[in-house]
Amino acid sequence: MTTHRPRIVDLSETQPNRRRGGDLRAMLTPTAVGATSGFMGLAIVRPGERIGEHYHPYSEEFVYVVDGLLEVDLDGEPHPMRPDQGLLIPPHVRHRFRNVGDVEARMVFHLGPLAPRPELGHVDTEGTDAGTVPAAERGAPPERTGAAS
Repeated sequence: MTTHRPRIVDLSETQPNRRRGGDLRAMLTPTAVGATSGFMGLAIVRPGERIGEHYHPYSEEFVYVVDGLLEVDLDGEPHPMRPDQGLLIPPHVRHRFRNVGDVEARMVFHLGPLAPRPELGHVDTEGTDAGTVPAAERGAPPERTGAAS
């Protein structure tokens, strides 16, 4: 039995998270809506930007490209992705995303199941250029709010 009610979350209610590159917006999370099986968000990646390589030890990640052209490296092997394509990334598979087009890319992501603790949900395997973004703009890591892309 659920103890929470359905809730619509608008993108404008979310905080940008640039810590790992791109702009990751955790939208439907345990904190925001009481999710118990996973979380969903939107990645906004400007031309030339990337989301640094990482993996998820506990979760599968589902991604769906809405706009733009991305290239995803899966355990070091590059794969192109375009709008209307989806991808399942199994646990432990290292992945990074690059915008290889000339317009902003938007990608919906969902991870599940949740890690036993938020800080265990995401393992970075490289740094990103996010160090050049002021700390106030980087925001907390997504998994601190129940999200991690």
